[in-house]
Amino acid sequence: MIGASKTVTINAPVEKVFAFMENPANLPEIWPSMIDVTNIKELPDKKYTYDWTYKMVGVKFKGAAETLEYLPNKRIVVKTTKGIESEFKWDYRPEGGGTKLTVEVEYNVPIPLVGKLAESLIVRQNEREAEILLDNLKMRMEA
Repeated sequence: MIGASKTVTINAPVEKVFAFMENPANLPEIWPSMIDVTNIKELPDKKYTYDWTYKMVGVKFKGAAETLEYLPNKRIVVKTTKGIESEFKWDYRPEGGGTKLTVEVEYNVPIPLVGKLAESLIVRQNEREAEILLDNLKMRMEA
């Protein structure tokens, strides 16, 4: 698996940032390659399951995800259950009236579909995508 970690400081309270990010329906608004999130089901413990469509290097992938861990205003862990194998850990920490958000992701590149030579390009693109996602979230929360 490939791993990456990115952090952003957002000038908005943890409660606001967390409330936005806990709902998977909001992901396409800030995540450039997330085309669609559908079939969202909220479970009694504030966890979610949902289907997603994601575009990586021009190829659309469909999959499903579920919340593994939910600690209000502190942490959300989401794992894909179909599609590209991945796990996202979103950690929220109050900082000076704002929020320090760190996202850690581990994923497998679907090499049979894109080829071994494209792997490093995909890794770089995904790291940039994570930066854009966090920048978009920051702009949305600070607006």
